[in-house]
Amino acid sequence: MEGKSSSLGSTNLLVKKEEFYMASITKDMTIAQAIAVDQNIIPVLLDIGMHCLGCPSAQAETLEEAAMVHGIDPEDLMDKINEQIGE
Repeated sequence: MEGKSSSLGSTNLLVKKEEFYMASITKDMTIAQAIAVDQNIIPVLLDIGMHCLGCPSAQAETLEEAAMVHGIDPEDLMDKINEQIGE
């Protein structure tokens, strides 16, 4: 980690730069996992007919499975999600 030193009187402080890593959304994630990574995907899911985002299916069904159930190609869904979140 990068840092910079700062001096306050006789005390030296090391200010650490925080690093954040955003998880990528993949088609093998459950709907709930994907939403936990980035809630900005919700409009995409609603637009394609996935209105039960809080139901038990969302906890167990992957994005790929949900896409197939809704008659959507999983790769098309992933393209829409990635476009929405800027990946």
